[in-house]
Amino acid sequence: MTARRVVAAFCLLVPVVALVWVPWYAGAQPELAGIPFFYWYQLAWVPGCAVWLLAAYLLTRGSRGSPGS
Repeated sequence: MTARRVVAAFCLLVPVVALVWVPWYAGAQPELAGIPFFYWYQLAWVPGCAVWLLAAYLLTRGSRGSPGS
């Protein structure tokens, strides 16, 4: 594996770990505009996942052996 693919794999792993480990964010405090932490943490990851996926895509785009090249 090239270093770029390792970094891309890390970019894909970050959102998975951040959202699968529920006990870390399963609480009501702190609230943001009256919304419990559990909900706004998950909602914050919607654009966050898009950023991490974009980074992984850009790192693997055009690399040898990738689909579409």
